[in-house]
Amino acid sequence: MNANDDAANTDPDLPAEPAEDDLRVVLVTGLSGSGKSTAANALEDLGFYCVDNLPLPLLLTLLEDPAGQVGPEHRRLAVVTDVRAARFAELAPRLLAGLDRQRMALTIFFLEASEECLQRRFSATRRVHPLGQGQRPVIDGIRREIELLADLRGMADRILDTTDWTVHDVRGEIYREFAGDVETKAQLVVSLSSFGFKYGVPAGSDLLFDVRFLPNPYFVPQLRELSGRDTAIQEYLDAEPDFAELLQRLEDLLLYLLPKYRDEYRRYVTVSVGCTGGRHRSVAICERLNASLRQKGWTIRLNHRDIDR
Repeated sequence: MNANDDAANTDPDLPAEPAEDDLRVVLVTGLSGSGKSTAANALEDLGFYCVDNLPLPLLLTLLEDPAGQVGPEHRRLAVVTDVRAARFAELAPRLLAGLDRQRMALTIFFLEASEECLQRRFSATRRVHPLGQGQRPVIDGIRREIELLADLRGMADRILDTTDWTVHDVRGEIYREFAGDVETKAQLVVSLSSFGFKYGVPAGSDLLFDVRFLPNPYFVPQLRELSGRDTAIQEYLDAEPDFAELLQRLEDLLLYLLPKYRDEYRRYVTVSVGCTGGRHRSVAICERLNASLRQKGWTIRLNHRDIDR
């Protein structure tokens, strides 16, 4: 089943799309293994206050007065609830049917996937199905859950079939639903770090550049104690044709790649630039890239890991 093929709830009594200051509540539910945790993580990244697996009496209290329970400063709330809660299949439809949806912009997301896909995911993660408890085959729990949640599925505003989706697809769908283009694109943060290879490569680098082919100011006595932040080091490197060309090529590459990362809903990208000691060449390049990328509107976190070693 395709999410776009399954009709969303078109009840004219549902509240209109919320204004920016209205309280928005997203209820994420559905089949175990269908991607609810991934959806919740994406919502949290978008600024939603996320709550997972509340007992149903507490869930009712929360939904009746979200602002009172989590504070008026939280205008966007995401709740994950499913068969892990006692008597969920029996009580959840009744609970949701009794909510006054005029008081809040409530969206119910139901995630599902094919039996074969869910069975494969449970096998890969070696998790126990919540309705199987390790005493029955996983497929029995999956089929029982599909049966129990049929009524709740019919109440959903959006049904997402994640059978052929990766975690990135689930995340992307949530972003497309709840974040406008401007807001989404503004969230990519570029961590730009200089380092010295003699002290080891930084862990977690997405992009790593080795600039040790440039002339090393360390071997110029009057420059040795300076750093790549100093004007004298910058002028020394500017005199080298390779320096200007390298900067231009790195900037062009980053300006090509960063929008690609952003369009994949990445929140952070770490760019590491290394020279021998991490004090001169890599620092100078990061300083220049920081200035040029900031000027073009990118959010940069600059770090010179080894500058004081």
